[in-house]
Amino acid sequence: MKRILLLVTALCTIQLQAQQPYYDDVDLTLTGIDLYLELQLKLSAFNEEYTYGDVRDSFLITDIDPTNSNDVLLIYGFNDSDGDCTTDRTRDTDNFGGDPCEYNREHVFPRSRSMPPMGDAVNSATGIVADPHNLRPSDVQRNGNRGSKKFDNGSGNSGDVNSGNWYPGDEWKGDVARIIMYMYVKYGEQCLPEFTGIGATQDDTDMLQVFLNWNVEDPVSEAEDQRNPQLEIEYGSRNPFIDNPSFATIIWGGPPAEDRFDLLNTQDFSTPRIEIYPNPASTSVFITTTQPLQSIAIYDITGKLVLNTTSDSAMTSVVNTSHLKTGLYFVKTQGSTEKLMIR
Repeated sequence: MKRILLLVTALCTIQLQAQQPYYDDVDLTLTGIDLYLELQLKLSAFNEEYTYGDVRDSFLITDIDPTNSNDVLLIYGFNDSDGDCTTDRTRDTDNFGGDPCEYNREHVFPRSRSMPPMGDAVNSATGIVADPHNLRPSDVQRNGNRGSKKFDNGSGNSGDVNSGNWYPGDEWKGDVARIIMYMYVKYGEQCLPEFTGIGATQDDTDMLQVFLNWNVEDPVSEAEDQRNPQLEIEYGSRNPFIDNPSFATIIWGGPPAEDRFDLLNTQDFSTPRIEIYPNPASTSVFITTTQPLQSIAIYDITGKLVLNTTSDSAMTSVVNTSHLKTGLYFVKTQGSTEKLMIR
């Protein structure tokens, strides 16, 4: 039965080459906060009777290793052959529990970091604490090692970084980013990205740049794709950022993410928009607009022009800001102005 369900899931995954019917009632011409609110409305419809206990059974389909249907994938894991079960990337599906070398349920957005907290993780619990889009299988001890530590930049395998923060690992950082984006869209200010991540926000939005970067650097995997079809059946909703990572770009900006629905080529960008990355910045910034750049002007908080340069008509330009003092500035191109912080 498990293999039949896996086959169905795989067939559903192939549909991702085109826009999912799930979004037929979503206005995908919207941008920024308007698209955020549109997706939030879409995610408000879900199976309210789905329980924390149901997640265990869902794992046996949603988180099966695509190369071995007898195993589940363990988030943050990276090595099945080093003799240390706490680093395992996979685990036999039957080894669920609370003992060493078993796997349990990891809240990627920690229960204690939402405001208010999500509540007790008991099998009968429903609502946010049971949201399967936020739950992934994890080795028991590695789950404990992560605890409720905030996510932070790193490289290589998962583990502690930068004074007690947590790096999820190169393989998992995109998964984490797309989960945090989902949680913020669905639950709003209860799950602000800053509650569970470290670093600067993107422009004047609440999304952290680190999550936008991870969304680009670690593209959607086959394992992620197999989750959405089953959770749409059981839970009644999908994670939009797995279906189309560029939703993040369209809502919050930052580096362009994979555009699986080809929205960036079909939307009307006749009104110029500007994106600045990184922001805050120090020595240089990438300035990207939806129309070819003609000139770039930077003003300080008093309105004094501190930089004025012409562009080569490209849509992205690198601007040297090393001579600017720490503070708030305004970047202006034709028809568009955005804030820039220099640190």
